[in-house]
Amino acid sequence: MAVILGIETSCDETSAAVLEGTGDDVTLRSLVILSQDIHKVFGGVVPEIASRAHLTSIVPVVSRALSDAGIDQSGIDAVAVTHAPGLIGALLVGVCYSKSLAFSLDIPVIGVHHMEGHLFATALENAGAVPPFTGLLVSGGHTLLLDVEAWGNYRLLGSTRDDAAGEAFDKTAKLMGLPYPGGRPIEQLARQGDPSRFRFTVPMVRRNDLPGDPDYYAFSYSGLKTAVLNAVRGSDDIDRDKADIARGFQDALIGSLVEKTFRAADAFGRDRIVLGGGVACNSALVAAMRERTGEIGATVFAPSPRLATDNAAMIARAGLFRFERGERAGLDLNAFASLPIPGLVAA
Repeated sequence: MAVILGIETSCDETSAAVLEGTGDDVTLRSLVILSQDIHKVFGGVVPEIASRAHLTSIVPVVSRALSDAGIDQSGIDAVAVTHAPGLIGALLVGVCYSKSLAFSLDIPVIGVHHMEGHLFATALENAGAVPPFTGLLVSGGHTLLLDVEAWGNYRLLGSTRDDAAGEAFDKTAKLMGLPYPGGRPIEQLARQGDPSRFRFTVPMVRRNDLPGDPDYYAFSYSGLKTAVLNAVRGSDDIDRDKADIARGFQDALIGSLVEKTFRAADAFGRDRIVLGGGVACNSALVAAMRERTGEIGATVFAPSPRLATDNAAMIARAGLFRFERGERAGLDLNAFASLPIPGLVAA
């Protein structure tokens, strides 16, 4: 049994967690997430501000995580840290701190891919969210559809050709004067909307799509954003139309996510579907996914909002997997703004 300290600083959350266990039998002993609300003023994350905030927050956040877990630094077997992808300055804060801490304690440091962490997150709350499964990762920076045969063995089926699903939520919210981040405000507003008023085309989904087509599993949201922009500009009473536009946008975006995931689960015979990333806790997405994939007897696992957001618990869990495989990083571990998930292969 190993005790892993996880550290996450890829964007605007400074997070630390302590996890112990073996394989899929794990216990999360603590999780601390400090969000930087200052970015709401700018309508998006400002990288330099985020990096500076991580510098001032990381020590007290780690100290609190250790205290909540009831251990001190001597009780840690390894430090797992997000080293890619993300904002390079923000990542460097976590990577540099983790290497220094690991060196001072003479324990290993393990670099973890942020999106692999999201794949593990749901399993921290749902014991059944383990391979083999169809994985859908939907966040502000990524939209990935994966076939997961085993931990560390990922087949990339589809990704976004332009904007990520979470980015589309944020930019649509900004068009309608809603606060950042836009996912929750859009979801809440859409509940009041009439689904029949604004029927936007479901992007990248056609009746004559066939397996093997280059777009069969792909996503795209730039056209949907343009359609929303035209609807907002064409409205003579945006306060009257806002909820209906939000509903039409969300229905179209979710329609594409659900249909592509259904295709993947059906094609590969998976009866488990695991959602991850910030958009994964959207209740309308989860409900639509369960309804559609129920046709093939699949069970849908979605994380709670706390584990859907960027957090160190998922980094610690992915780090434990890498640690048990004997993987170790050297003191030359670096941060990368973009990097493929380890073990990722094309379909």
